[in-house]
Amino acid sequence: MFTGIIEEIGTVEKIKQGNLLQLTVRAQKILEQAKIGDSISVNGICLTIISLGKQCVSFEIMKETQEKSNFKTSKTGDKINLERAMQVNSRLDGHIVSGHIDGTGKIVNKTKKSGEFILEIETDKDLIAYLVPKGSICIDGISLTIIEVKAASFSIGLIPQTIKTTTLGIKQNNDKVNLEVDLFSKYVFRYMDNNLKAGTKISENYLHDLGFGED
Repeated sequence: MFTGIIEEIGTVEKIKQGNLLQLTVRAQKILEQAKIGDSISVNGICLTIISLGKQCVSFEIMKETQEKSNFKTSKTGDKINLERAMQVNSRLDGHIVSGHIDGTGKIVNKTKKSGEFILEIETDKDLIAYLVPKGSICIDGISLTIIEVKAASFSIGLIPQTIKTTTLGIKQNNDKVNLEVDLFSKYVFRYMDNNLKAGTKISENYLHDLGFGED
């Protein structure tokens, strides 16, 4: 599990094509005490370390992950967000992130307003259904708060610190980003969907039975 708080920006050093894509990344901070088998969030995707060098770390990426993420178009020199797995005794500064993305989005509008950037991201309506204003979303591994939700897009704000310490600062219109919706929203959506399909009616008594409205 991860928090969505990026520790450093790495650089794609090498890409080796094959049945599994082998990605080698130049980094520093995440290499501290790292070992083969550790999990690292790479642009929001949980990958396993397969080899370590003095300043590089390598991962393997399955075909399904390539097709579902922006790794499909990755190239040498690309900048990527990196985060080590969270520790149980540390503060949760972002939100709970699994590292299993739900799809991708496309930046359709990037504007600067009062010292911050506002990004509008277009994505599938299936993912839009899980989003709410002021809710959390993970974009390329970054924990962010949703400002507005539209029929086929949503917007988020980037403060100067996020622009400086993540790759969203260099992203432009039409760039693709990896998206992971809030884990809890998926559970709630699935629970409510199953109940509606079963014919359960949402009423005051139903909500009271679930514990809502109790002192």
